[in-house]
Amino acid sequence: MAEMNLEKYKMEDLLLTAMKAEVGARDVYRKLAARVHNAMLKDRLEFLAGEEEKHRGYFEAQFGKDFPDKKICLPAKGVVPLPEVKLEGEDTPLSRVLEEAMDAELAAYDFYRGIAGLYADEATRNMIFYVASMEMGHYRLLEIERENAERFEVFEVSWPDIHVGP
Repeated sequence: MAEMNLEKYKMEDLLLTAMKAEVGARDVYRKLAARVHNAMLKDRLEFLAGEEEKHRGYFEAQFGKDFPDKKICLPAKGVVPLPEVKLEGEDTPLSRVLEEAMDAELAAYDFYRGIAGLYADEATRNMIFYVASMEMGHYRLLEIERENAERFEVFEVSWPDIHVGP
C-alpha cells in the first residue's frame, strides 16, 4: 500500500472528505446489519458502524480545532476519489459487498496515512495514524467475514439464523 500524496489539496477539503467517507461507511454498515440475519455478523457490522461514527467525530473535532471559524458542510463528493460500497439488490452475494467494503477500508487507510503526513504536530499526526490503523483492522475483520460468506455461498449452505446474503 502506497501512501497517498495529498499535498495539492487544502486540509479543510481533506478533513471534509474524511468525514464524508466515515458517514458513508457508517451508513453502509448500518444498512448491511439491518439486512443480515446472522446474529454474529450483524453484531460485527453494528460494531463497524459505531467505529466509523467515532472516526467521523474525531475528524469533526480536528476540523473544529484547525478551522474554528468555519462551518462543517460535507461535500456531495470528496476531493479525493475513494471507493464506495454499492448495496445493490438482495441477490448480490454478501461476499461481493464485503469485498467492496474491504477496498473502501484499504483506501481509507491510505488516505488517512496521507493526511497524517501533512501534520507537523506529532500528537495530531499520531492520532490520525492511529485512526488509519483502525481502518486496517476493519479490513482484516471484513476479510474474515468475506471468507466465511464465500464458504456458505460455494456450498449453498443455509442454516437457521445464518443468512448469507445482504
